[in-house]
Amino acid sequence: MEKRFASIWFRHLTADWLALRRPALRNMSFVLAEPVHGRMVITAANALAETQGIHAGMVVADAKAAVPDLQVIDHPPGLTEKLLEALGLWCIRYTPAVAVAPPDGLILDTTGCTHLWGGERPYLKEIVTRLRDKGYDVRMAIAGTIGTARAVAHYGKAELIIDSGAERNALSPLPPAALRLESDAVQRLRKLGLHTIGSFMSMPRTALRRRFGPELVEKLEQALGQADEYIQPLRPIPPYTERLPCLDPIRTATGIEIAIQRLLEVLCKRLAGEGKGLRQAVLRCYRVDGKMVQVAIRTSSPTAHAAHIFKLFALKIPQIEPALGIELFLMEASKIEDADPVQHALWGGMPGPEDAALAELLDKLAGKTGIHKVSRYLPDEHHWPERSYRLAVSIGEKPVTTWRTDQPRPTRLLAKPEPIEVSAPVPDYPPMLFRYKGELHPIRKADGPERIEREWWMDKEERRDYYQVEDEDGRRYWLFRSGHYADGQPQQWFLHGFFA
Repeated sequence: MEKRFASIWFRHLTADWLALRRPALRNMSFVLAEPVHGRMVITAANALAETQGIHAGMVVADAKAAVPDLQVIDHPPGLTEKLLEALGLWCIRYTPAVAVAPPDGLILDTTGCTHLWGGERPYLKEIVTRLRDKGYDVRMAIAGTIGTARAVAHYGKAELIIDSGAERNALSPLPPAALRLESDAVQRLRKLGLHTIGSFMSMPRTALRRRFGPELVEKLEQALGQADEYIQPLRPIPPYTERLPCLDPIRTATGIEIAIQRLLEVLCKRLAGEGKGLRQAVLRCYRVDGKMVQVAIRTSSPTAHAAHIFKLFALKIPQIEPALGIELFLMEASKIEDADPVQHALWGGMPGPEDAALAELLDKLAGKTGIHKVSRYLPDEHHWPERSYRLAVSIGEKPVTTWRTDQPRPTRLLAKPEPIEVSAPVPDYPPMLFRYKGELHPIRKADGPERIEREWWMDKEERRDYYQVEDEDGRRYWLFRSGHYADGQPQQWFLHGFFA
């Protein structure tokens, strides 16, 4: 795919911004200025001041002498950089690759994006119209190289969309300054009568390099596509992202659902083709009012099943506030993992962690209750019951040992055993009754003991003798006595779990 770039030039960036916040300045000549070596120097002028001969770089005293009623305003530090960054982030709705081009422009990598707006001409018109509606005086051009796009945006007189391969013809009539050269190089070119790029474009590169330095040759070759030039996007470009612009702003839940379905169809088809599945995805909705709202989902295992992912996003739609309408939807798979293709069998079987239906059910539960409310545990090799399991990293993690099945274990195991009062014969008889949280439980049946030795390399606690007991109401508990029996000394008893 041929690379295409757009250059946006804000002709009066800071002046337009100031006029938007102080409408009284719109019909006045004003400039922004800052001190330079003890003198106030103009950094920006509005359009009306420029028609009176005022321009950036002039000393304020000279400008005031020419235009006595000129309004002078201090230039806020860092204003230009902040404005360009904010406008660049706003332009991300048109392409994921937007870079700042100081001192007064932006560069957009439009490769593969313009067809979403019906072509480059509607794309250019849409951006320029929106920025002008915001109050900014802009020019924009599109070309196959960054240098040509920027040169045409600043100095072009006719066509603003340059076909790839036509850079030479577009650059020829433009002045040397269009190549973003230092002022010294531009002045030397003019002294030699080289007033257009075309007048030296065909000269030997060695002669140009020797006479004007390497910068001129580098800029010329980059603009002609003979040397590479790259941009540094404001935000890293996610590798798995799909965009859906809307001709009319979307304000209904049904419209949002349709947008999500279309994005997921394309994204999941790509993921499945590459043997990938998403674990996390973010939906960003860019509104007409310039704000962005987003929702995110997670899955327990990598999946490219569009219908399942859509159900997870459907739970989040009530959180999306469209306000005046959403004009762009962006779906990003923010976490990707390798995924085995789901195989649909024609026969039943025992569902397990690899079962796709189980993974999708867990995702739905997590979407409703929260991702941290659904967990999976694996066996761990420890004597103490509260240490005999651990939290799995993912649903697909394989256990390194097996669950113990030779002895019964309670359905609910307390994370920390709770002390109880017990009445029991000695030395190894089960308890006759116990008191737990103020309630007395006479024991009708009991089985045990099961002795579990202490983990001497980890603890200084005593061994445990566990009993399964059932009270008169039919409720079953897992109790244990800590340590060896000693005549005449009180015994410590604990409740550790509940049987279903």
